[in-house]
Amino acid sequence: MAAQGTHLLQLVLSCRKITAQVTCSSSKSIVAMASSSEEEFIKAYRAKLNRFPRSSIYWDSKTASRIGDKIGTRLQEKGVSSVGIDVGEELSRPIHYRRLLGAFFESVKRTGITVSGGEDLVFLGR
Repeated sequence: MAAQGTHLLQLVLSCRKITAQVTCSSSKSIVAMASSSEEEFIKAYRAKLNRFPRSSIYWDSKTASRIGDKIGTRLQEKGVSSVGIDVGEELSRPIHYRRLLGAFFESVKRTGITVSGGEDLVFLGR
């Protein structure tokens, strides 16, 4: 089991996808990763891509929640029970992304992973 505070949860967001990765602080290697570009999300992505009028963002809070479940499960399989986040980075995100990320962090916590720094975040629209 990893020592507390040695893993960093990072999110890469764009209008097309959300990617979560956890890196080990000491070696900078990726421990676990989950993304909305994985096979199970492709059908929903294509449906949003082809609808009219086109949307400006192709993932939602439901997708973010499922990504949180996946990364939480993968962390449990690796024996990681706690991750930290860069609160400054999360607070600097545009408000429309921060609203969607509330579901992500809640689903990570539901899987039993402790998110250090997450208690300082305030997600609107909950």
